[in-house]
Amino acid sequence: MSCEEMQKEELEVLESIYDGDEAYKQISDTVFQYKYGEDGSNKSFLVEVAWPSDYPEVLPEINLDVFYNKHVIPEVKEALKNGMTEQANDLLGMSMTFSLFEWVKDNLDDMLSIQPETPVAQPVVSAPSPEEPSDGGRKEVAKEKKEQLTKAQKRRIFDRFGANADKPRGWDWVDIIKHLAQTGGQKTVES
Repeated sequence: MSCEEMQKEELEVLESIYDGDEAYKQISDTVFQYKYGEDGSNKSFLVEVAWPSDYPEVLPEINLDVFYNKHVIPEVKEALKNGMTEQANDLLGMSMTFSLFEWVKDNLDDMLSIQPETPVAQPVVSAPSPEEPSDGGRKEVAKEKKEQLTKAQKRRIFDRFGANADKPRGWDWVDIIKHLAQTGGQKTVES
C-alpha cells in the first residue's frame, strides 16, 4: 500500500472517529489539530500534527508553537513533543495520528503537572531602535499634553463668572467672523 493510499484511509478513519468532536479540527488534508482542556484555562493547549508527503513511513511534524499555546511554559511543550515523538517512532510505518492524540489524553495530567494554574507574566524587553530617541519618546508626550491655563488666566475666568455661578450661554463660543478672518475661510467665485 502506498503512502498516499494509507493517508487517504487514515483521513477517512479520523473523520469517522472525530465526527462531532469540537476539540478536533482538520486544517487541511494533511494538517490536524486537537485541543485539550477547557477554553480559558491555563492548562489547555493545542496539538497540531502535519503529515509530510512520505507519511506514515516518516515521522509526522508535531507543532506546539501555535498562538493558542502562548501561555504554555516551554518545559511542558518540550515534554509533550518528546513524548509524542517517542510514540511516533514506535508506530512508524502505521497510521498514528489517532494514537498520538490518545497518548496525549492518557498522559495529560502527568504532562501538565508543572504547568501553573495562573498565567505567568513574562517580561517583554525590547532594545530601542536607532530611529528612536534614547529618551523613550518623552518629547512627543510633552507635545501632546493639554494646554494648561496660567494662574492669571484662571483668575480672570473666576473673576468673570465666579466659582459657583452658571456660565452664560455661549461664553466659550468662537467668534466666527474673527475665526474666518484668521484662517482665511473659503472664497466664493461670483459669476
